[in-house]
Amino acid sequence: MKAPHLLTQTTSRVLEPSDLDAALAILDREPVSNAFVKARVQIAGLDPWRLGGEMWGWYEGGVLTSLCYAGANLVPICATPRAVRAFADRARRAGRRCSSVVGPAEPTAALWRLLEPQWGPAREVRTHQPLMVTDRVSDVIAPDPRVRRVRKDELQTIMPACVAMFTEEVGVSPLAGDGGLLYQARVAELVGAGRSFARFDADGKVVFKAEIGAATDRACQIQGVWVAPEHRGRGIAAPGMAAVLRYALTDIAPVASLYVNDFNTPARRTYERVGFQEVGAFMSVLF
Repeated sequence: MKAPHLLTQTTSRVLEPSDLDAALAILDREPVSNAFVKARVQIAGLDPWRLGGEMWGWYEGGVLTSLCYAGANLVPICATPRAVRAFADRARRAGRRCSSVVGPAEPTAALWRLLEPQWGPAREVRTHQPLMVTDRVSDVIAPDPRVRRVRKDELQTIMPACVAMFTEEVGVSPLAGDGGLLYQARVAELVGAGRSFARFDADGKVVFKAEIGAATDRACQIQGVWVAPEHRGRGIAAPGMAAVLRYALTDIAPVASLYVNDFNTPARRTYERVGFQEVGAFMSVLF
């Protein structure tokens, strides 16, 4: 294996496969916040083609201290103020290729302040998205026994619910552009991995659904929580979430997390009832 680069100066560069151990050490500093990127790196390594983007590294005195994932999302990771400036310079030179800038609120806000004059205006900026965590199953809300893993032969049944959730959450349809090929592949990947969950009614229609998206040995992230509009307000979300949380903590990782829009008061209350506690905040810039 090629030896990692040895740098003595303060600089940034694109990481290579030989930098994998050093990158994982950075990602492990904040296992909850970094679950999404670490999950990708664990599967794909640092090869840009397999990773779906580049991993940029920032070195202070020859030591790797910060990262930035530059793929479909631009994600600062354990980024110091000097690292943020370096990543912004690199991003400006490369031009915008991502559909969002997302990550821990403080470095993401700093990164966006530097990028906005060239990359703005954004379609939407969500400055405060509470990051919520729990390591135990609720003893208050009983899990809904009707929530189960989605089977592979149910992909076409779950897809409309996934598209509806994405469109409500992000504000654009995931079917735009390539007709939804990449999005359907991601949904199929989660179904195939046993990380897609749903409750179906007697007619086989989706009542509630959620996925365990990013998953590492230390933390996992619940995403895509959705209740069919005609079933909202009936107390379905909390037991559904309790069921998914039980699967997450039993089968996937010792800690489960999610992040939610601060204006989504009903969802925040539901997560709190299930046992999630706010530990920080994310920020998302959507294009």
